Amino acid sequence: MKTFIRRTAFGALALSAIAAIGAVSAKAETLTLSTWVPATHFIHTDFLLPFTKQVEEATGGRVTISILPAPLGSPPQHWELARTGVADITWGNFTYEPERFKTIWFAEFPNAGTNAEAQSCALWRTYETYLADQPAYRGVKMLAVGMLGGGQLHHGSKVVLSPDDIANQKFRMGGPIQEKLLSALGAVPVAAPAPKAYEMLDANVIDGSLHPMESIVNFRLEESLPHHTIFPKGLYDGTFFFAMNEAKWDSLSDADKAAINKVSGESLSAIWGQNFDAQSAAAVEKLKAEGHDFVDASPELVDAVDKVYGTMVSDWIESAKSAGLADPQGVLDFYMTTYQDLAAK
Repeated sequence: MKTFIRRTAFGALALSAIAAIGAVSAKAETLTLSTWVPATHFIHTDFLLPFTKQVEEATGGRVTISILPAPLGSPPQHWELARTGVADITWGNFTYEPERFKTIWFAEFPNAGTNAEAQSCALWRTYETYLADQPAYRGVKMLAVGMLGGGQLHHGSKVVLSPDDIANQKFRMGGPIQEKLLSALGAVPVAAPAPKAYEMLDANVIDGSLHPMESIVNFRLEESLPHHTIFPKGLYDGTFFFAMNEAKWDSLSDADKAAINKVSGESLSAIWGQNFDAQSAAAVEKLKAEGHDFVDASPELVDAVDKVYGTMVSDWIESAKSAGLADPQGVLDFYMTTYQDLAAK
Protein backbone atom coordinates (compact mmCIF):
# COMPACT_ATOMS: atom_id res chain seq x y z
CA MET A 1 0.00 0.00 0.00
CA LYS A 2 2.79 2.43 0.90
CA THR A 3 4.57 1.62 -2.36
CA PHE A 4 1.39 2.37 -4.30
CA ILE A 5 0.95 5.68 -2.50
CA ARG A 6 4.57 6.65 -3.19
CA ARG A 7 4.19 5.70 -6.88
CA THR A 8 0.97 7.66 -7.10
CA ALA A 9 2.58 10.72 -5.49
CA PHE A 10 5.58 10.45 -7.81
CA GLY A 11 3.28 10.16 -10.79
CA ALA A 12 1.36 13.24 -9.71
CA LEU A 13 4.58 15.22 -9.33
CA ALA A 14 5.75 14.08 -12.75
CA LEU A 15 2.45 15.10 -14.31
CA SER A 16 2.70 18.48 -12.58
CA ALA A 17 6.21 18.99 -13.92
CA ILE A 18 5.12 18.05 -17.44
CA ALA A 19 2.18 20.43 -17.16
CA ALA A 20 4.47 23.22 -15.98
CA ILE A 21 6.84 22.64 -18.90
CA GLY A 22 3.87 22.63 -21.23
CA ALA A 23 2.65 25.92 -19.77
CA VAL A 24 6.06 27.55 -20.32
CA SER A 25 6.18 26.20 -23.88
CA ALA A 26 2.69 27.50 -24.55
CA LYS A 27 3.84 31.00 -23.67
CA ALA A 28 6.74 30.93 -26.14
CA GLU A 29 6.28 33.34 -29.05
CA THR A 30 7.76 33.31 -32.53
CA LEU A 31 7.35 36.71 -34.16
CA THR A 32 7.50 37.21 -37.92
CA LEU A 33 9.64 39.98 -39.40
CA SER A 34 9.13 41.17 -42.98
CA THR A 35 12.05 42.95 -44.64
CA TRP A 36 12.52 44.15 -48.21
CA VAL A 37 16.31 44.29 -48.57
CA PRO A 38 18.33 41.21 -49.62
CA ALA A 39 19.96 39.03 -47.00
CA THR A 40 23.36 40.42 -48.03
CA HIS A 41 22.44 44.04 -47.22
CA PHE A 42 23.99 45.47 -44.07
CA ILE A 43 20.58 46.33 -42.62
CA HIS A 44 19.84 42.61 -42.66
CA THR A 45 23.23 41.34 -41.51
CA ASP A 46 24.23 44.10 -39.07
CA PHE A 47 20.92 45.35 -37.73
CA LEU A 48 18.05 42.88 -38.10
CA LEU A 49 19.91 39.64 -37.38
CA PRO A 50 21.69 40.95 -34.25
CA PHE A 51 18.36 42.27 -32.95
CA THR A 52 16.72 38.85 -33.29
CA LYS A 53 19.56 37.35 -31.26
CA GLN A 54 19.33 40.08 -28.62
CA VAL A 55 15.60 39.48 -28.18
CA GLU A 56 16.06 35.73 -27.86
CA GLU A 57 18.80 36.18 -25.27
CA ALA A 58 16.99 38.93 -23.36
CA THR A 59 13.81 36.85 -23.05
CA GLY A 60 15.59 33.60 -22.23
CA GLY A 61 14.33 32.05 -25.44
CA ARG A 62 10.68 32.77 -24.70
CA VAL A 63 10.46 35.15 -27.68
CA THR A 64 12.15 34.43 -31.00
CA ILE A 65 11.94 36.33 -34.28
CA SER A 66 11.73 34.65 -37.66
CA ILE A 67 12.90 36.80 -40.58
CA LEU A 68 10.70 35.85 -43.51
CA PRO A 69 12.48 34.67 -46.69
CA ALA A 70 10.56 37.18 -48.85
CA PRO A 71 8.81 40.47 -48.08
CA LEU A 72 5.06 40.34 -47.54
CA GLY A 73 4.58 43.53 -49.56
CA SER A 74 6.34 46.41 -51.26
CA PRO A 75 8.47 48.79 -49.16
CA PRO A 76 5.71 51.45 -48.92
CA GLN A 77 3.31 48.80 -47.56
CA HIS A 78 5.43 47.82 -44.58
CA TRP A 79 3.91 50.22 -42.06
CA GLU A 80 0.46 48.80 -42.78
CA LEU A 81 1.79 45.24 -42.63
CA ALA A 82 2.84 45.88 -39.03
CA ARG A 83 -0.16 48.01 -38.05
CA THR A 84 -2.66 45.42 -39.30
CA GLY A 85 -0.69 42.42 -38.04
CA VAL A 86 0.03 40.81 -41.41
CA ALA A 87 3.61 40.73 -40.11
CA ASP A 88 4.52 41.12 -36.47
CA ILE A 89 7.55 43.37 -37.11
CA THR A 90 8.54 45.49 -40.12
CA TRP A 91 10.73 48.42 -41.03
CA GLY A 92 10.59 51.14 -43.66
CA ASN A 93 10.75 54.82 -44.52
CA PHE A 94 8.14 57.07 -42.92
CA THR A 95 7.84 59.21 -46.01
CA TYR A 96 6.94 56.27 -48.23
CA GLU A 97 3.56 57.45 -46.90
CA PRO A 98 4.19 61.20 -46.88
CA GLU A 99 0.64 62.36 -46.21
CA ARG A 100 0.26 60.10 -43.19
CA PHE A 101 3.56 61.12 -41.64
CA LYS A 102 3.67 64.87 -42.30
CA THR A 103 4.55 65.47 -38.66
CA ILE A 104 8.01 63.91 -39.12
CA TRP A 105 8.96 65.67 -42.36
CA PHE A 106 11.20 68.12 -40.50
CA ALA A 107 13.87 65.44 -40.06
CA GLU A 108 14.18 64.91 -43.82
CA PHE A 109 14.75 68.58 -44.64
CA PRO A 110 18.18 70.01 -45.51
CA ASN A 111 20.52 70.69 -42.58
CA ALA A 112 19.22 67.76 -40.48
CA GLY A 113 22.79 66.61 -39.77
CA THR A 114 25.51 64.22 -40.92
CA ASN A 115 26.00 62.05 -37.81
CA ALA A 116 23.51 59.22 -38.17
CA GLU A 117 23.92 57.94 -34.62
CA ALA A 118 23.25 61.36 -33.08
CA GLN A 119 20.42 61.97 -35.56
CA SER A 120 18.73 58.65 -34.83
CA CYS A 121 18.92 59.14 -31.07
CA ALA A 122 17.66 62.72 -31.39
CA LEU A 123 14.77 61.53 -33.55
CA TRP A 124 13.91 58.83 -31.01
CA ARG A 125 13.75 61.39 -28.20
CA THR A 126 11.68 63.71 -30.40
CA TYR A 127 9.31 60.88 -31.29
CA GLU A 128 8.90 59.87 -27.65
CA THR A 129 8.37 63.46 -26.48
CA TYR A 130 6.14 64.87 -29.22
CA LEU A 131 4.96 62.31 -31.78
CA ALA A 132 4.15 58.98 -30.12
CA ASP A 133 0.61 60.05 -29.19
CA GLN A 134 -0.21 61.44 -32.63
CA PRO A 135 -2.93 59.49 -34.50
CA ALA A 136 -0.63 58.65 -37.43
CA TYR A 137 1.57 56.47 -35.23
CA ARG A 138 -1.18 54.41 -33.60
CA GLY A 139 -1.39 50.67 -34.00
CA VAL A 140 2.29 49.87 -33.53
CA LYS A 141 4.87 49.58 -30.80
CA MET A 142 7.84 51.57 -32.04
CA LEU A 143 11.03 49.61 -31.49
CA ALA A 144 13.45 52.13 -33.03
CA VAL A 145 13.73 55.00 -35.46
CA GLY A 146 16.67 55.87 -37.67
CA MET A 147 18.22 58.33 -40.11
CA LEU A 148 20.80 58.22 -42.89
CA GLY A 149 23.52 60.58 -41.75
CA GLY A 150 22.86 63.12 -44.47
CA GLY A 151 22.08 62.53 -48.13
CA GLN A 152 24.32 64.20 -50.69
CA LEU A 153 24.29 65.12 -54.39
CA HIS A 154 26.04 62.92 -56.95
CA HIS A 155 26.57 63.50 -60.67
CA GLY A 156 27.59 61.23 -63.48
CA SER A 157 29.69 63.55 -65.62
CA LYS A 158 30.60 66.82 -63.91
CA VAL A 159 31.41 68.57 -60.65
CA VAL A 160 28.42 70.44 -59.22
CA LEU A 161 29.50 73.49 -57.22
CA SER A 162 27.07 76.32 -57.90
CA PRO A 163 23.33 76.85 -58.45
CA ASP A 164 24.07 77.20 -62.18
CA ASP A 165 25.65 73.73 -62.21
CA ILE A 166 22.49 72.11 -60.84
CA ALA A 167 19.98 74.00 -63.02
CA ASN A 168 18.13 71.84 -65.57
CA GLN A 169 20.02 68.70 -64.54
CA LYS A 170 17.90 65.56 -64.12
CA PHE A 171 18.32 63.91 -60.70
CA ARG A 172 16.77 60.72 -59.42
CA MET A 173 15.12 61.32 -56.10
CA GLY A 174 12.68 59.70 -53.69
CA GLY A 175 9.82 61.40 -51.90
CA PRO A 176 8.13 64.79 -51.90
CA ILE A 177 10.76 66.60 -49.83
CA GLN A 178 13.56 65.80 -52.26
CA GLU A 179 11.26 66.68 -55.15
CA LYS A 180 10.49 70.12 -53.71
CA LEU A 181 14.15 70.74 -52.98
CA LEU A 182 15.35 69.88 -56.47
CA SER A 183 12.54 71.80 -58.16
CA ALA A 184 13.26 74.91 -56.10
CA LEU A 185 16.94 74.69 -57.11
CA GLY A 186 16.01 74.57 -60.79
CA ALA A 187 16.82 70.89 -61.30
CA VAL A 188 14.50 68.31 -62.86
CA PRO A 189 13.42 65.71 -60.29
CA VAL A 190 12.84 62.16 -61.54
CA ALA A 191 11.08 59.88 -59.04
CA ALA A 192 12.42 56.34 -58.75
CA PRO A 193 13.57 53.91 -56.03
CA ALA A 194 17.26 54.13 -55.21
CA PRO A 195 18.11 50.69 -56.69
CA LYS A 196 16.84 51.93 -60.09
CA ALA A 197 19.56 54.59 -60.30
CA TYR A 198 22.06 52.33 -62.07
CA GLU A 199 19.87 51.46 -65.04
CA MET A 200 18.57 55.04 -65.29
CA LEU A 201 22.10 56.42 -65.43
CA ASP A 202 23.12 53.74 -67.91
CA ALA A 203 20.21 54.71 -70.16
CA ASN A 204 20.93 58.46 -69.79
CA VAL A 205 17.50 59.01 -68.26
CA ILE A 206 19.10 61.01 -65.45
CA ASP A 207 22.29 63.04 -65.02
CA GLY A 208 22.74 62.41 -61.30
CA SER A 209 21.08 61.04 -58.19
CA LEU A 210 20.54 61.80 -54.51
CA HIS A 211 21.95 59.24 -52.06
CA PRO A 212 23.73 58.95 -48.72
CA MET A 213 27.36 58.04 -49.32
CA GLU A 214 26.93 54.38 -48.38
CA SER A 215 24.41 53.86 -51.17
CA ILE A 216 26.94 54.71 -53.88
CA VAL A 217 28.81 51.55 -52.91
CA ASN A 218 25.92 49.39 -51.73
CA PHE A 219 23.93 50.05 -54.92
CA ARG A 220 27.09 49.62 -57.03
CA LEU A 221 27.03 53.11 -58.49
CA GLU A 222 30.78 53.79 -58.27
CA GLU A 223 31.33 53.87 -62.04
CA SER A 224 28.07 55.71 -62.76
CA LEU A 225 28.42 58.52 -60.19
CA PRO A 226 32.05 59.63 -59.79
CA HIS A 227 31.34 63.25 -58.74
CA HIS A 228 30.11 64.03 -55.23
CA THR A 229 28.97 67.40 -53.87
CA ILE A 230 29.03 67.50 -50.08
CA PHE A 231 26.77 69.72 -47.99
CA PRO A 232 28.26 70.15 -44.51
CA LYS A 233 24.90 69.79 -42.72
CA GLY A 234 23.41 67.32 -45.20
CA LEU A 235 21.37 68.07 -48.32
CA TYR A 236 18.40 65.99 -47.18
CA ASP A 237 17.76 62.90 -45.07
CA GLY A 238 15.52 59.88 -44.62
CA THR A 239 13.51 58.81 -41.57
CA PHE A 240 12.91 55.15 -40.83
CA PHE A 241 10.75 53.12 -38.45
CA PHE A 242 11.28 49.69 -36.92
CA ALA A 243 7.91 48.73 -35.52
CA MET A 244 5.83 45.88 -34.06
CA ASN A 245 2.12 45.26 -34.25
CA GLU A 246 0.59 46.78 -31.11
CA ALA A 247 -1.82 43.92 -30.41
CA LYS A 248 0.99 41.38 -30.66
CA TRP A 249 3.11 43.52 -28.33
CA ASP A 250 0.23 43.70 -25.84
CA SER A 251 -0.06 39.90 -25.90
CA LEU A 252 3.47 39.45 -24.55
CA SER A 253 4.11 39.00 -20.85
CA ASP A 254 5.23 41.98 -18.80
CA ALA A 255 8.60 40.27 -18.29
CA ASP A 256 9.14 39.82 -22.02
CA LYS A 257 8.05 43.39 -22.76
CA ALA A 258 10.56 44.68 -20.22
CA ALA A 259 13.30 42.49 -21.70
CA ILE A 260 12.63 43.68 -25.25
CA ASN A 261 12.46 47.30 -24.14
CA LYS A 262 16.00 46.96 -22.81
CA VAL A 263 17.33 46.09 -26.27
CA SER A 264 15.19 48.53 -28.26
CA GLY A 265 14.25 52.21 -28.11
CA GLU A 266 17.10 54.71 -28.06
CA SER A 267 19.81 52.06 -27.79
CA LEU A 268 18.53 50.28 -30.91
CA SER A 269 18.12 53.60 -32.72
CA ALA A 270 21.77 54.31 -31.92
CA ILE A 271 22.77 50.98 -33.46
CA TRP A 272 20.90 51.88 -36.65
CA GLY A 273 22.84 55.14 -36.84
CA GLN A 274 26.16 53.52 -36.03
CA ASN A 275 25.72 51.16 -38.97
CA PHE A 276 25.01 53.99 -41.40
CA ASP A 277 27.93 56.04 -40.08
CA ALA A 278 30.30 53.11 -40.51
CA GLN A 279 29.01 52.26 -43.97
CA SER A 280 29.27 55.84 -45.22
CA ALA A 281 32.78 56.33 -43.81
CA ALA A 282 33.92 53.13 -45.51
CA ALA A 283 32.29 54.23 -48.76
CA VAL A 284 34.05 57.61 -48.74
CA GLU A 285 37.40 55.94 -48.10
CA LYS A 286 36.83 53.46 -50.93
CA LEU A 287 35.65 56.07 -53.42
CA LYS A 288 38.51 58.46 -52.67
CA ALA A 289 40.95 55.61 -53.20
CA GLU A 290 39.32 55.02 -56.59
CA GLY A 291 39.87 58.65 -57.58
CA HIS A 292 36.35 60.03 -57.23
CA ASP A 293 35.81 63.79 -57.05
CA PHE A 294 34.68 65.14 -53.68
CA VAL A 295 33.88 68.85 -53.50
CA ASP A 296 32.17 71.01 -50.92
CA ALA A 297 29.11 72.85 -52.13
CA SER A 298 29.94 76.50 -52.79
CA PRO A 299 28.65 79.17 -50.38
CA GLU A 300 26.24 80.25 -53.13
CA LEU A 301 24.79 76.76 -53.44
CA VAL A 302 24.56 76.34 -49.66
CA ASP A 303 22.76 79.70 -49.45
CA ALA A 304 20.33 78.60 -52.15
CA VAL A 305 19.57 75.41 -50.23
CA ASP A 306 19.14 77.38 -47.00
CA LYS A 307 16.54 79.60 -48.66
CA VAL A 308 14.62 76.54 -49.81
CA TYR A 309 14.94 75.12 -46.30
CA GLY A 310 13.37 78.26 -44.80
CA THR A 311 10.39 77.96 -47.13
CA MET A 312 10.06 74.25 -46.39
CA VAL A 313 9.98 74.87 -42.64
CA SER A 314 7.34 77.60 -42.95
CA ASP A 315 5.13 75.41 -45.13
CA TRP A 316 5.64 72.39 -42.87
CA ILE A 317 4.66 74.30 -39.72
CA GLU A 318 1.26 75.04 -41.23
CA SER A 319 0.67 71.53 -42.55
CA ALA A 320 1.88 69.93 -39.29
CA LYS A 321 -0.56 72.08 -37.32
CA SER A 322 -3.32 70.91 -39.64
CA ALA A 323 -2.20 67.34 -38.91
CA GLY A 324 -2.67 67.93 -35.17
CA LEU A 325 0.82 68.90 -34.00
CA ALA A 326 0.38 71.75 -31.54
CA ASP A 327 3.86 73.30 -31.71
CA PRO A 328 5.78 72.24 -34.84
CA GLN A 329 8.51 74.85 -34.35
CA GLY A 330 9.08 73.54 -30.84
CA VAL A 331 9.39 70.00 -32.22
CA LEU A 332 11.97 71.10 -34.80
CA ASP A 333 13.90 73.12 -32.21
CA PHE A 334 13.92 70.16 -29.81
CA TYR A 335 15.26 67.82 -32.51
CA MET A 336 17.97 70.23 -33.65
CA THR A 337 19.13 71.07 -30.12
CA THR A 338 19.19 67.39 -29.13
CA TYR A 339 21.06 66.45 -32.30
CA GLN A 340 23.66 69.16 -31.82
CA ASP A 341 24.22 68.18 -28.18
CA LEU A 342 24.62 64.49 -29.07
CA ALA A 343 26.83 65.15 -32.10
CA ALA A 344 29.17 67.30 -29.98
CA LYS A 345 29.86 64.46 -27.54
